[in-house]
Amino acid sequence: MLEVKDLYVNYGAVEAIKGISFTVKPGEIVTLIGANGAGKTTTLHTISGLTKAKSGSITYNGTDLLKTEPSKIITLGIAHVPEGRHVFPEMSVEDNLQMGAYISKNKEQVAESMKDVYEKFPRLKERRKQLAGTLSGGEQQMLAVGRALMSKPGIILMDEPSMGLSPLLVKEVFAIIREIHEAGITVLLNEQNARMALSIADRAYVLETGTISISGDAQELLKDERVKKAYLGQ
Repeated sequence: MLEVKDLYVNYGAVEAIKGISFTVKPGEIVTLIGANGAGKTTTLHTISGLTKAKSGSITYNGTDLLKTEPSKIITLGIAHVPEGRHVFPEMSVEDNLQMGAYISKNKEQVAESMKDVYEKFPRLKERRKQLAGTLSGGEQQMLAVGRALMSKPGIILMDEPSMGLSPLLVKEVFAIIREIHEAGITVLLNEQNARMALSIADRAYVLETGTISISGDAQELLKDERVKKAYLGQ
């Protein structure tokens, strides 16, 4: 489904990503874990076209994403929930969701997508006329996820969805990720909360300063002494 091969990304003279390779198969939850500055966000930005690669390849269902205009990537079925949520604060909840469906010309399909999102997130339905900037952090995260789902993606890229949320809301967000996965959407998850990420993922890759240092079955990595020492507080 998604294959990243020998990817290099530079910011000026700084090598942010140093030849990483990984795959995401249909129906999986794959997580990238690592400290701040490890290259997790840069990786997602490069997949969705927000950052240019120096070299390497990224293919999604056979399409070369590095040769695809960023505005066209979402039409392939790739949605991105950015770090920090980035909702449109002066627009209503409903208008934010409509923005997620801008590629669709089918009004009935958009209405159906809106209904699905409201069923998944009843709180958003309650606040549909409210300005997005007045929502709580957890509600804004729900809105960012809902907006991504409006495009009917095959894969959703999620960047630090638990950042800045209370422990209770973190559990809620991860329950949402499971629900998205159960609905048949593949998930590539960037997350600093390694324990929570590994607990729901099928496979995982550990990023350290732009390279993949460890990879494997997520449940096995939960028991890996290197991962436990560096990321699980043990």
